Amino acid sequence: MQEPVATSGAGAPPVVRETVQQLVDRATALASGGRRLLGITGAPGAGKSTVCAALVEALGERVALVGMDGFHYANQELLRLGRRDRKGAPDTFDVDGYVALLRRLRTPSDRTVYGPVFDRDLEEAIGSAVPVPPDTPLVLTEGNYLLVQDHGWDEVRPCLDQVWYLDVPPEVRTGRLLRRRLSHGHERRSSEDWVQTVDLPNGEVVEASRERADLVVLLDAPELPAGEGQQG
Repeated sequence: MQEPVATSGAGAPPVVRETVQQLVDRATALASGGRRLLGITGAPGAGKSTVCAALVEALGERVALVGMDGFHYANQELLRLGRRDRKGAPDTFDVDGYVALLRRLRTPSDRTVYGPVFDRDLEEAIGSAVPVPPDTPLVLTEGNYLLVQDHGWDEVRPCLDQVWYLDVPPEVRTGRLLRRRLSHGHERRSSEDWVQTVDLPNGEVVEASRERADLVVLLDAPELPAGEGQQG
């Protein structure tokens, strides 16, 4: 693992430039100490889902991935609330349900705990899709708002042992976000509008939470291909 390359002030998290493999090494060490919950966060397009996929592939049965995106409100509920046109904003998630699951995952048990998953093609969450056996030492959770303080998100951070913030240049994230929308069949003009009016404003909210991370990770753009994951 590399030494920090910078910090942004007193009490700020260390900032490191690491490869995905170095992050795998960090996660492997964390998983050696009994049940731990590791959060991976960053603005939309930062590469969260790609990093988590690499961690899952490397750690195998020692890890389970339970994403924040499984707690999107259903489209029908978003329509009722008048929030469908900004799905993905901090107030479009069942935060209480997410926190309840994280607390269950922290509580010793001899039973498998199940989490939901978000299907991007359906644009809906599917419940009880991710099993977390009781002997799984590391639980990964990834999402935009793990360090945000509003709308009940402040209850998430105490549930996690560590949170890593992925930081990439804004122009790289914007390109990834547009390609991701297009890859799911959205028309270019509507994709550009969505990125500008939904993804990028949400990213500003996430960026404001950066200093609450345990570690800020700078990833070179070539490390992560476009089109990663769901909300990454």
